[in-house]
Amino acid sequence: MMSIENLAEAKYLSLTTFRGDGTPVATPVWLVRDGDHLYVMTESGSGKVKRIRANSTVELAPCDMRGSIKGDCVSGHAVIQDAAGTAATIKKISKRYGLMFKLMGVLDKIPGRTPGERVGVEITIGSSSSE
Repeated sequence: MMSIENLAEAKYLSLTTFRGDGTPVATPVWLVRDGDHLYVMTESGSGKVKRIRANSTVELAPCDMRGSIKGDCVSGHAVIQDAAGTAATIKKISKRYGLMFKLMGVLDKIPGRTPGERVGVEITIGSSSSE
């Protein structure tokens, strides 16, 4: 089984969330590890956020920037973070991705593109001990 260490080394993760009918939806995301959790960020109005709120089960696998899977898939449990958690996640991701993160901010300012407010997602690998 893929360990949290292996997942955390990846530059991108394929984060798979599930629609109400069980259909999987995979999206490549940036990530950062802190302790026993992985953290990602996304726009607060995204489909990922809606799907995680309805079903917190996710699947993760290392991937490239286009989402092509580069390793084994593992199950996890995702939780949408509050404002303080989101701020910490964004800070950690900006530190890890540096210039790429700054360029994303520039791309957000392109006319016609309306980026939403970002939200952090905390992911626990395997079954959650709080369940």
